Amino acid sequence: MRALFFFRRSSSLWEKRRHQPNFILSSKSFCTDNGDDLQTSKVKIFDRHLKRRQRDRAAWLMRPKDSFVDATAENILDRLEDCKRSFPSALCLGGSLEAIRRLLNGRGGIEKLVMMDTSYDMVRLCKDAEQNEPSKKIETSFMVGDEEFLPVKESSLDLIISCLGLHWTNDLPGAMIQCRMALKPDGLFLAAILGGETLKELRIACTVAQMEREGGISPRVSPLAQVRDAGNLLTRAGFALPGVDVEEYTVKYQSALDLIEHLRAMGETNALLQRNRILKRETALATVAIYDSMFAAEDGTIPATFQVIYMTGWKEHPSQQKAKRRGSATISFQDIQKQFGSDS
Repeated sequence: MRALFFFRRSSSLWEKRRHQPNFILSSKSFCTDNGDDLQTSKVKIFDRHLKRRQRDRAAWLMRPKDSFVDATAENILDRLEDCKRSFPSALCLGGSLEAIRRLLNGRGGIEKLVMMDTSYDMVRLCKDAEQNEPSKKIETSFMVGDEEFLPVKESSLDLIISCLGLHWTNDLPGAMIQCRMALKPDGLFLAAILGGETLKELRIACTVAQMEREGGISPRVSPLAQVRDAGNLLTRAGFALPGVDVEEYTVKYQSALDLIEHLRAMGETNALLQRNRILKRETALATVAIYDSMFAAEDGTIPATFQVIYMTGWKEHPSQQKAKRRGSATISFQDIQKQFGSDS
């Protein structure tokens, strides 16, 4: 597959428990079916078993270095350089595990790192890469686990990173609550998820093609969170000092078929429970033709938009900044206006 990228901006999983760090494999795993502050998720949007199989396939199709994935991983890891403290124990959840491991480069002062994914093959890929290029001064462990049922002890981690993985959970607030519970006081949560503007060109082409060929539409691209919802998700999960920012990446491909191959290699293909399992050949060909006719550039390549939402949250700690009590201000806005003047 050929694609051109343009951007805006040592222990084993399969060993006995006694070889695992003391912050994983707890006797009680968090899940959204129990716990006082967790609620049961009744709505099932994604087929988690299918997503696991897609990630198994992606482990074999994944390229050694993916420019889009690496850019996202670098962006999320850059946030560790803004922190004055270190994070001795860390957990990396699903998504772009290998890119995080490869690009960490000592950031965050991590001493123990656990890499977890629902896919056995994806974990094995990361384990093999670690054996070939071991991380310096970091004790790395590997585990098969599910973000929706986090097998981690409460208040046992200093840092949790999820790069392009959490947007496939059925209960995203519940998964984030479990992450917050797993963190120690003043622990840091970093996540990157795909936003609602992702693959907007493909959505349009699919819709037009289905209307023309089938007389109706069915979901071909999974629903994704909107930017306005990200802050609410952090607040609902109980994180302090929430922060949200957005980046849009435009990736250029030789054809729409190359885009589909890239999505398969990333494990980002459709996993909706209510998806239409049959894609007619004529509809697929029409989608490719419409995509090319509507969005092709002068050089013959086609663009695909990836919107990435970066979320930052901290577990509460007495040392953190807190908002002043309402009405406690000693200076009014009128005084400030008099002092600095007004252009209005």
